[in-house]
Amino acid sequence: MATNESDMEHEQKQPERRKQHTLGRTLFSVLSALFGVQSSANRERDQKEGNPAHFILIGSLAVTTLVALIWLFVNMLIGLYD
Repeated sequence: MATNESDMEHEQKQPERRKQHTLGRTLFSVLSALFGVQSSANRERDQKEGNPAHFILIGSLAVTTLVALIWLFVNMLIGLYD
C-alpha cells in the first residue's frame, strides 16, 4: 500500500502486467478447442492472456498425437483381421 504521494505516483505509472497462461490452462484450452467444446469466454481469455506460440506448439503436438493414436488403432484392427 502506498504510504506517501511519490509511492502512489510510482504505482500508477507501472504498466499493467499481462497474465500468463499456465501449461495446464493452455493444454486444456487447446484440447477443448480441438474437440469443439471451448466456450466463447475461454476463447476470448486465451486471446487476451495467452501466448500464440504456446498455442501453436501445443496444438501441433496434440494433433500429431491424435493422428498417431488413430493410425495405431487402425493398424491394430487390420492386424486382428489378417
